[in-house]
Amino acid sequence: MNRSNPGRSGRSIGGADFLQLDPAEATPGGLADWLTDRLRTAISTGHLPIGTRLPATRTLATDLGISRGVVTESYQRLTEDGHLTTHGRSGTIVARAQFRTTPTEPRRTTSTAVLGAPDLEIFDNLRAAPARIDLTPGVPDLAAFPRTAWLRAERAVLNDLESASFGYGDPAGTPALRRAVANWLARNRGIAADPDDLIIVAGVAQAIGLVAQVLDQRGVHEIAVEDPGSLGSRQHLQNWGMHTPPIPVDDRGLQVDVLRDSAAKVVMVTPAHHFPTGVVLDGERRRELIQWAADGGLIIEDDYDAEHRYDRPPVPALRAMLTDRVIYAGSISKLLAPALRIGWMLAPAQYKDDLIGRKRLADLGNAALPQLTLAHLMESGELERHLRFLRRRHRIRRDAMVTAIHNYLPTATIHGAAAGLHLTITFADTINDTELAASALAKGVKTHPLSWHSQLPHAPGLVLGYAARTTTEITEAIATIASVPTNS
Repeated sequence: MNRSNPGRSGRSIGGADFLQLDPAEATPGGLADWLTDRLRTAISTGHLPIGTRLPATRTLATDLGISRGVVTESYQRLTEDGHLTTHGRSGTIVARAQFRTTPTEPRRTTSTAVLGAPDLEIFDNLRAAPARIDLTPGVPDLAAFPRTAWLRAERAVLNDLESASFGYGDPAGTPALRRAVANWLARNRGIAADPDDLIIVAGVAQAIGLVAQVLDQRGVHEIAVEDPGSLGSRQHLQNWGMHTPPIPVDDRGLQVDVLRDSAAKVVMVTPAHHFPTGVVLDGERRRELIQWAADGGLIIEDDYDAEHRYDRPPVPALRAMLTDRVIYAGSISKLLAPALRIGWMLAPAQYKDDLIGRKRLADLGNAALPQLTLAHLMESGELERHLRFLRRRHRIRRDAMVTAIHNYLPTATIHGAAAGLHLTITFADTINDTELAASALAKGVKTHPLSWHSQLPHAPGLVLGYAARTTTEITEAIATIASVPTNS
């Protein structure tokens, strides 16, 4: 029986029975994840109320028989996501609770409405829908945002920033961030870029919109897209009046022969890690696509999560091999947070001035202070350290999802497990994946039906994000999906 009293604000808690923690529950190599998850759960449920002083790292490590470094890392993660705060000799204190929503009654009517035919509000509606466990693809681990490093970088920037820098700047972005991104792309994506050629944008979504406007002005009203392919990207293109003919994707990537036979002169692709299937465009198809572009085509390359590789090194970006026929777009959304709204674009010289002009009219340029802070993180090496941390963490969660699918959905086929923040499963049975996703949401698990992202007939399936969930939550979510009855 636990005789400690966590309900007394400011009182230190310790001892071998602290929260009945048992390191044997952790997966191999996952002690820090396990301890962080257990402490976060205890805070959200009120077992560790605001004001509670946690045991010293050395004390808790000794009591649990684990490395002090594991406890330190766990406390640091919870500090960065705002749950804990450190007060010198006063120790580590619970600062904030994040209560979880647990629906008491199934919400089948609401779930069916949310997961109906996709329209322009579909993603907003899904985000607003309550769920115990959110497996929405494309969502990074927001709790892992490096708050301490960001604040440190922001302070360093503000200390050295001249007053004139608070005025209107270059709509293409601050020189500091363009230099930092150019160096980042050279190191991580094999792209040699002049900083002056980069345009800083509010994420890939804005890049797509700017490109669509410029092409429309030049008489191009059609951009071919991968199928299956991102519903969100397709919606952005269509919002600017573009037709989006589908080009099928198979286990080797985009079927370039179909593209060549089509009337399309522009295609948007995710060659390093296709969304949603995760396939990497193979060598022969890459050569065919480059030749198609060299013959007069234009490629829009969405490099949305290429840094997140686990089982193989990332393939070079197409932009690295064909600079004058590729418009390249990337962002920080999957590495840090979508809320920063910072991305970048590289375009052939003949499009650059028009794109900057459209960017100027859109918003006069991104906010300068976040740009300068991000530049500091990139140049200091802090962002690459954060990426290494995320890769280890994501690999553990990816493995947990793969194991759970093998255990609970053994007939499902897994796609795209080698990289990214999500994987896709398909079913041999003829089921309605939208109804399956709606039923799962009614049971508290949120995901995407694969059919949302398809214009052509395709096997039914689900797109499952794992980056933002604990291993325990992932296993529970897959078990819940497996418990949903389907009509074959």
